[in-house]
Amino acid sequence: MPERTLCVIKPNAVARRKIGAIISRFEDAGMGIAALRLAALRRDQAEAFYAEHAGKGFFQRLVAFMTSGPVVAMAIEGDGAVARCREIMGATDPAAAAPGTIRALYGDNMTENTVHGSDSPASAAREIAFYFPEL
Repeated sequence: MPERTLCVIKPNAVARRKIGAIISRFEDAGMGIAALRLAALRRDQAEAFYAEHAGKGFFQRLVAFMTSGPVVAMAIEGDGAVARCREIMGATDPAAAAPGTIRALYGDNMTENTVHGSDSPASAAREIAFYFPEL
């Protein structure tokens, strides 16, 4: 079975109608979409999803942003999905992201950086279960 990871298209990219462009970047790289869901996160859900960052200076700003509009969650699969998707997304800071990566193209700042991606296979399993308990 190919590796799976989670990618969440954040509210700024959804509002700017970049969903299709972002999905195409993964598909053009040979990744498959195993599941996809449009969701509106409640505050408690966003806090639970980002619980590892609770207490950090950016946590409340991140939670407020992630609840400001709909998101698109995707379970993406393929060989080395976690690392490959992180490469396609680019560095967390759009200003430091390699040219042509999703965050370099569409990110606004460290919080509003267009996409969230799992950082390890263990995180991917937990995060996929959050959005897609049926998988």
